[in-house]
Amino acid sequence: MASSTSIPDQKRIGMVSLGCPKALVDSERILTRLRADGYAMSPDYEGADVVLVNTCGFLDSAKEESLEAIGEAIAENGRVIVTGCMGDEAELIRARFPQVLAITGAHQYEDVVEAVHEAAPPSQGPFVDLIPDTDVKLTPRHYSYLKISEGCNHSCAFCIIPDLRGKLVSRRVDAVLREAEKLVAVGTKELLVISQDTSAYGVDTRHEERMWKGHPVRAHMTDLARELGQLKTPAGEQPWVRLHYVYPYPHVDAVIPLMAEGLITPYLDIPFQHASPRVLKAMKRPANEAKVLERLKSWREICPDIAIRSSFVVGFPGETEEDFRYLLEWLEEAQLDRVGAFRFEPVEGAQANALPDHVPEEVKEERYARVMEVTERISAAKLAAKVGRTIPVIIDEVGEADEDGDIGATGRSQADAPEIDGAVFLRNVPETLQPGNFADVEVEDADAHDLFGVIV
Repeated sequence: MASSTSIPDQKRIGMVSLGCPKALVDSERILTRLRADGYAMSPDYEGADVVLVNTCGFLDSAKEESLEAIGEAIAENGRVIVTGCMGDEAELIRARFPQVLAITGAHQYEDVVEAVHEAAPPSQGPFVDLIPDTDVKLTPRHYSYLKISEGCNHSCAFCIIPDLRGKLVSRRVDAVLREAEKLVAVGTKELLVISQDTSAYGVDTRHEERMWKGHPVRAHMTDLARELGQLKTPAGEQPWVRLHYVYPYPHVDAVIPLMAEGLITPYLDIPFQHASPRVLKAMKRPANEAKVLERLKSWREICPDIAIRSSFVVGFPGETEEDFRYLLEWLEEAQLDRVGAFRFEPVEGAQANALPDHVPEEVKEERYARVMEVTERISAAKLAAKVGRTIPVIIDEVGEADEDGDIGATGRSQADAPEIDGAVFLRNVPETLQPGNFADVEVEDADAHDLFGVIV
């Protein structure tokens, strides 16, 4: 009876979440807190008493997208609160949208909640205590982002993240493990570990130990990965554990045997950004690309199925044709599984803006096309080599039966993170298949980005 009773005058919150998965986690935490305060969620502008826009301020293009989202929310609803990385540019936002109700910065959860309370005071009806004590998720039920820290200690020339989110602040390892355990208990089959620098987890706390399940565990990437690999779903399955934003520090080598043992997913997302020592030095990035190639070879010897994804910036100020060719040659040797490329874009406040010899836009476009041509060819060859193999796949979507009764589905292999990598397209799947199911799939075909197959 209680479940069918609505809270009197219950206020509804709309949410527009932009930017990276770390911002998505912030949005989930804000909505979870608001729901605990008696608010309901609105799927559209019309039904919302107030709309939250969680902004991204990493690039100028992302800022413009955030401003467009704010403008749309004001036009469609009129009652808007802004939060997130662009919150540090309140004057810019108010200059364009003076009617915004409040502006807060990144991960300022209490300030956001207070602003919502002011704009749309929460109902205090007799049923508030009956609200389920579960977190709000903005991702499908079967995968979840697990944020282990905030901020970053690096000072890369092209990045303003430390200015937006501050220095590294690691979460307690027992708190992270408790959250992961809770997520797996309620249906998560894949944990995506995220931060600004996952390899640096615990550096700020000197890798302090906490007790977990009767034994001490350090706040350290290797220890955390080992413990996450022990989790089991209610059905006894082992969830996938995927590591993102991993800088190639020496201790990353210790994680590879955990992948070979099957404790964590054989996948590393490493933001190399470039390969030319000269460009890396200008970027203020680690510049030992030759040793990285040796380590990639070593990792593949330990765990042959490991997938390495990375991103690269082309057209960084001062990048010469020689630098760019060096990057292409490095990519040919590195044979990375998944690669994203970005044209350099000035960001207000970034050190790179003051560097000389900015690369013309037409040259950036030409180099972007060349790097994508190389990486697509490498990807196509790697995926073609999987044809005929049987691989584990997690199901994301199951379609409706066609006129012949054939049901298709979309999933991902262990080499594919959601939203950023490829997919596995399946034919003739059983009616009982559900999102979140694991399946063994025989690969029948491949293209430059995706696989095609059938459940064994």
